[in-house]
Amino acid sequence: MTARGFGLILATIVLVGAGFRYGYPDLALLGAAAGIAVLAALVFAFWRPRLGVTRIADPDRVARGEPAHVTLTISNTSRVRAATLIATDRCGTATVDVPLLRLRAGNDTVESYPVPTHRRGLVPIGPLHVTRRDPLGLITLARGYGETTVVRVYPRVHPLRALPAGLTRSLDGSVDKVPQGTITFDTLREYVPGDEIRRIHWRSSAKVGELMVREQLDTAEPTIVVLLDDRASAHHGDSFEDACEAAASIVVAAVREDLPVSLHLVTTRISGPHLDVLTEAALGDGDLDATLRQLRAQRLGDTLIFLTGPGGRADLGAVSGLRSAYPVALAGILGDRDSSPSAPTDRLLVIEAVDGAEFAAAWDGTRGW
Repeated sequence: MTARGFGLILATIVLVGAGFRYGYPDLALLGAAAGIAVLAALVFAFWRPRLGVTRIADPDRVARGEPAHVTLTISNTSRVRAATLIATDRCGTATVDVPLLRLRAGNDTVESYPVPTHRRGLVPIGPLHVTRRDPLGLITLARGYGETTVVRVYPRVHPLRALPAGLTRSLDGSVDKVPQGTITFDTLREYVPGDEIRRIHWRSSAKVGELMVREQLDTAEPTIVVLLDDRASAHHGDSFEDACEAAASIVVAAVREDLPVSLHLVTTRISGPHLDVLTEAALGDGDLDATLRQLRAQRLGDTLIFLTGPGGRADLGAVSGLRSAYPVALAGILGDRDSSPSAPTDRLLVIEAVDGAEFAAAWDGTRGW
């Protein structure tokens, strides 16, 4: 009920009461007319149009900054009359106006609008809110139509070329760790004094006329463990967004190379696809020491990557203590960089970068995995 509607109801009561109390039929008639107007407004506003709402997000999963659109189809399934409505659709924290002027029965209208993808996270879209107002502006009534669609805005992914070689031998491994070993055949070469006789390939030697020796390699399949520091105390500004971009880049590169990778957060336990986890990750309060103790006890892989912000610099000593369980360890500090870059040590390799793109460049330039 609008202010005008409340005023008209009050006028109805006053006019009808005064007309009957003091014997003025004209006042009573005027009050009755006002009451009839209010009842007509109620009937008009509470008439519920039958609308079918279909919403399609294309795509419904998109990287940060990439375009995405929503196509909204609204059908008038009523049989009696056309509908002139005021509709708005929720898109994240904003609202989008959807004009529905003279939407005739059995017809539909199609609207398309962009989805804001400038921030990582979940963007809820819908439901459609349809507002009905009577011609006199006495009553305003809003109803929701259709279901809610969620668009996932993934962190931006930066291509990584280099990956750690790992230390765990595997017959299915694809990364060469040492130039000569005992597991996987690589090539043939000429025999030199000192080579083991059992390595001689006699069939090839007979064809070539010289002794040929099998060259074999040790292959490794690194198991990468990514620990994303999502403590609010560890980040300033957009450093957490940059850390999520670094984590997404590592995960995508590992999956592309068909390498096992696991993703862990300090404060929360979110299960699901890695990019979905990174999309829903948010800052909170947690115990880093407890998480490190758990990782040390579980020994989930041989390569540990710790991603944090400027506030996590003081925790690098505790992270380096995991070298007994993870032979290869790297820490990435996002959102800040000292005047002199950190040099690799025998305990922990540190990469400092102001954003995800700089981290990717520093990652590819890293030596000594």
